[in-house]
Amino acid sequence: MKNDLFIRAAFSQPTERPPVWMMRQAGRFMKEYWDIKNRYSFLEMCKTPEIAADVTMLPVDLLGVDAAILFSDILVTAEAMGGQLSFEQGVGPQFANPVRNRADAEALQVDVVDKLQYVAGAIQVIQQRLQGRIPLIGFAGAPFTVLSYLVEGGSSKDFKRTKLLLHNEPELAHMILQKIADVTVDYLNMQIAAGVNALQLFDSWALALAWDDYKRFAHHYNAYIFSKLAREGVPVISFCKGSSVFAPIMAEAGPDVVSVDWNADLRMVKDSLPQGMAVQGNLDPFVLYADKRVIKERILHLFDRMRGQNGFIFNLGHGIMPDIPFDNVKYAIEVVKEFSY
Repeated sequence: MKNDLFIRAAFSQPTERPPVWMMRQAGRFMKEYWDIKNRYSFLEMCKTPEIAADVTMLPVDLLGVDAAILFSDILVTAEAMGGQLSFEQGVGPQFANPVRNRADAEALQVDVVDKLQYVAGAIQVIQQRLQGRIPLIGFAGAPFTVLSYLVEGGSSKDFKRTKLLLHNEPELAHMILQKIADVTVDYLNMQIAAGVNALQLFDSWALALAWDDYKRFAHHYNAYIFSKLAREGVPVISFCKGSSVFAPIMAEAGPDVVSVDWNADLRMVKDSLPQGMAVQGNLDPFVLYADKRVIKERILHLFDRMRGQNGFIFNLGHGIMPDIPFDNVKYAIEVVKEFSY
């Protein structure tokens, strides 16, 4: 691979500078994304390998990032299991048949990897286009986060239905979570076989959970997934909103990298993790709205905190917002790439 900075950093090996990629780097802040999005539905984009490859390559070609991430969605596994998924502009993902009882849960299918072969097709097309320039990151949604969408029927501000399920019917919750975990293992191993160079597990809504509930209903299943992956040579990143709180137990699940949100001091988190475990993060994405002077100051301050540390991947604490100026994102990446230890 011509640029293996990201892989080396993920395995806590020395790098000349921190590698950079950004969550949602192929997305709505780009005019070129909308040029594609205005012609197709979101799910058409995900399910058509050539289109998914087109979108995946946008930040590679326009921003010069050190890693590409597959263009897809964390809910494709839930759809394959039987969820009737749609995306509405301004509303987000919706399931027309939310899981509300045992019969709904029992109807969820597990042997579904054949339905997800379009993702393997996209990976193959992307790798043909990358030609070894930079690594490609695959991903999946973590079981708790996927369950929350299935139970709520879409996004939620309070996760009331999800928490009622966990508290009142924990056995049913565990049944659903185990099904999602088994599907996720098959799905991520399929991505490895198709040619991804790294993986990230997104537990986007873990912050909704109390500590003990996180251990029972999120951590347990994330650890199960990591233990079942054919991951030799393929670093695995664990991400959740709330990683500043949950990082110690996230590390126990056995990822190679813990992705840290912006509420924590990244160096303190790194020092608290096992030797040889990398960190990713953790610039507040709202900094990218600011003047370029501020963007540079914040990035260099983070680099100063991480000076002398192997195992550091520069990223945001969460994804790029749709109205962040493209020029600011490009400038931030240039600041990272001009830095050297």
